[in-house]
Amino acid sequence: MLKLVAFDCDGVLFDSRQANIAFYNSILEQFGQPHLDAAATDFVHSHTVFGSLKYLFRDYPDLDTVLQFVRNLDYQPFIPMMVEEPHLREFLQFLRPQFTSALATNRSTTTAAVLKYHGLEEHFDLVVSAQDVSHPKPHPESFWRILEHFGLKPEQAIFIGDSRVDEEFARNAGVPLVAYRNPELQADFYLDSFASAPALITALAAGEKGPLAG
Repeated sequence: MLKLVAFDCDGVLFDSRQANIAFYNSILEQFGQPHLDAAATDFVHSHTVFGSLKYLFRDYPDLDTVLQFVRNLDYQPFIPMMVEEPHLREFLQFLRPQFTSALATNRSTTTAAVLKYHGLEEHFDLVVSAQDVSHPKPHPESFWRILEHFGLKPEQAIFIGDSRVDEEFARNAGVPLVAYRNPELQADFYLDSFASAPALITALAAGEKGPLAG
């Protein structure tokens, strides 16, 4: 029986694409590098900041200087660019108190600030970011921690994600994936809007296959 609903952050809780583009372009500009192209934009959307910088500056001779610059870069101006997904808040309220909710994200030090700015901290029983684990997604450590914290088994949980990294993460953790607004993922269920999410959760909690099964 379903007990836990876990979420990715970027692309699921928020449309953060413009915020990510602005953030990484500001770094690239600082070091005289060209702006993100389409492939780079997709990459930074789902990877850690360290992994993204290694990718973006793979041909740059001094990655340490880049990393030091980013450590001192204030992310606060980019947070208002993150747009909360429609019907998310209503869905999070629907989950209470029957279901436990968690966040598993490859964001690191910015996670708490993002949730606080948007007033979402109290909607999650546990938040696991990249800074809380030794191995970020798609390694399953984040979900292992969530399951261990609540004393649950993988079959008692679902993960809502939107990227290939999330697809691999859910598979590695043995947890059913709900693909959010991405029909190209190999997922157990597909969700186009959080307005439809209560029906899916109700069906899964009742042991049914679910109205949005793939």
